Amino acid sequence: MIKTVEINTIEDVLPLITEQEYRPDLQRNRSLYLYRGMTDVDFKLTTSLSRNCKSAKKTLEPCILNNFTKYGCLEDPLIEKSVWRQMILGQHHGLPTRLLDWSQSPLIALHFSTTEHNLDDMTAHDCVIWRIDIKELHAMLPGRYKKVLADNQTSVFTVNMLSEVATDLDQYDEDMQDSAMVVVEPPSIDPRIVNQYSFFAIVPDAVNNIEEFFDKYTNNTVRYVINKDLRWRIRDMLDQQNISERIIYSGLDGLSKWLGRHYYVNKKEEK
Repeated sequence: MIKTVEINTIEDVLPLITEQEYRPDLQRNRSLYLYRGMTDVDFKLTTSLSRNCKSAKKTLEPCILNNFTKYGCLEDPLIEKSVWRQMILGQHHGLPTRLLDWSQSPLIALHFSTTEHNLDDMTAHDCVIWRIDIKELHAMLPGRYKKVLADNQTSVFTVNMLSEVATDLDQYDEDMQDSAMVVVEPPSIDPRIVNQYSFFAIVPDAVNNIEEFFDKYTNNTVRYVINKDLRWRIRDMLDQQNISERIIYSGLDGLSKWLGRHYYVNKKEEK
């Protein structure tokens, strides 16, 4: 089931960014929620592999990964040893993959939902933040996957942990079918992964509609719809809190994006 929550005032944002539940096992307030911000409420949850290769994704995915590994091993020789590392490194550099990006920080998700390539579109449509529950998703995994988590006393897979139970995509797809998926925390191969508090959901080949999957198999998935008239208010709040491209994208790329928006003049100011 997917719950929809509307955010129409700045006060409505507070529950989203403070929903760290108390965990008796840790005696701390730490949630296992992940967040994904999207600029348009009408955008669908879909992977770059699905968008790029459409119905041919199962056939073309091995070709993409094999060639990425063949030509990219000079940059990272370790990618030859793990299909999961191939995906994570490729995703980071724009390769079409079955990974879906998430962040453990709701503020990072707010950032991605309140920016646009064309800033004139900021008030053109509502935006959205999706929230999923790692614990709930991993409760649906096959027994040997759960055992790896238990043996490592953790709730989230690393690349090495996942390689213990699934060394290739065919094995993973057979294990997951259309009723489960793994969330993995990537290695810190780049400052952007660290700064964005990144996690990835590895979408099985049989899951053709991610939203239908969440609606059918989960109870804690939430869709926060942010009113378009609130986007600039939230954007300015985030910039004041130092949540901007300058931090999220390290280097001159992020600095340039941040300065471009900082000095943006909207249409109302021109009149």
